Amino acid sequence: MAAIATEAAQVFLEQVPDYEPAAVRAAVFRLLEQAPPPIRRGDRVLIKPNFLAPASPRRAITTHPQVVRAAAEWALARGGSVLVADSPGTGSFERLLREGGYAAALAGLPLAIRPFRDTARVDIGPPFGAIAVAREALEADVVLNLPKLKSHCMMLLTLGVKNLFGCIVGLAKPEWHLRCGIDRASFARLLVGVCDAVGPAVTLLDGILALEGDGPGKGGTPRPVGMLAASASAPALDAAVCRLLGLRPEELPTHAAAAERGLLPAAIVLEGPRPQVVGFRLPVLAPLTFGPRRLEHLLRMHLVQRPALKPGVSCAGCGECARACPAAAIAPGRGRLDFDYRRCIRCYCCVEMCPHGLLRTAETRPGRWLRRLAALRDRIGRRPGRR
Repeated sequence: MAAIATEAAQVFLEQVPDYEPAAVRAAVFRLLEQAPPPIRRGDRVLIKPNFLAPASPRRAITTHPQVVRAAAEWALARGGSVLVADSPGTGSFERLLREGGYAAALAGLPLAIRPFRDTARVDIGPPFGAIAVAREALEADVVLNLPKLKSHCMMLLTLGVKNLFGCIVGLAKPEWHLRCGIDRASFARLLVGVCDAVGPAVTLLDGILALEGDGPGKGGTPRPVGMLAASASAPALDAAVCRLLGLRPEELPTHAAAAERGLLPAAIVLEGPRPQVVGFRLPVLAPLTFGPRRLEHLLRMHLVQRPALKPGVSCAGCGECARACPAAAIAPGRGRLDFDYRRCIRCYCCVEMCPHGLLRTAETRPGRWLRRLAALRDRIGRRPGRR
């Protein structure tokens, strides 16, 4: 049975229609005053945004620069020594700062901004043990976790818990995808373990302009939601956002992993205006395996969801997807991609990292039939009177 933390957690909400700097600053300050991180003068404060890849703020792929600036101003006003840092999945850090608007937004503030480079080992619990995590995240006195509200092809949504996977530095990210393989629950446990080890004081979610569809990269579609949210508990914030989007928190893989570690609060209390979000488009989290183990490779070829080019497009030939693939399952060709679906672990790093947004998740027709049949069976099994 899942362990539940004993205390209730508060999740504070603000409605913010756009990124007008004064409005964002005022809302961020109100949120951080309600869920105040314990910053003392001289404390080392790490601000960890979502810096997935170089992209315009209009693409809703990274935490908006005005949200980052407002959080930095709040920490600086309390005497913190501020570092803004992350480990992007692709592209140079300098290009990310330029295209994402961070160089301009943070200009003039007395802070440091750089990528994670150094690591230290920390025990995140079984089955992983001691792993390498960004040293700045482990040694900071206070961590402000600034995720972006985005869909995610592998984990459904990338919210507070998932955002801290950015504290795994550089090429270690695809290595961990490969080590977890096709086990989505194992990867969720890894994410929760990293989040617990880093221990963010506050998670502040940028959901003013969110990303739906085939996120979290350029395959997704920006969607105005008009929300900022903050909580001292990243799992509580994630669960609250699921409910606001019309989802059961149990549909989020990291929710069950957080429950296993006793990180879920006994109750979640929402404070502030709740946005009306209808029809937020999410990827289908189809099963990653079917049938007996001896037939696994054959069934995965024909039944399991897979990455693919979007209909009617040609590959740009940049090779970023092949470089991002931890299983070495992609061979770029002229105008096309060759996927080795026997080797593919369905981590969807290729979909995430494609700089042109040309990839998607695709179900096979037999796989779609089987998934719908299983869902129908589950619905019938839950009807009153059935055992």
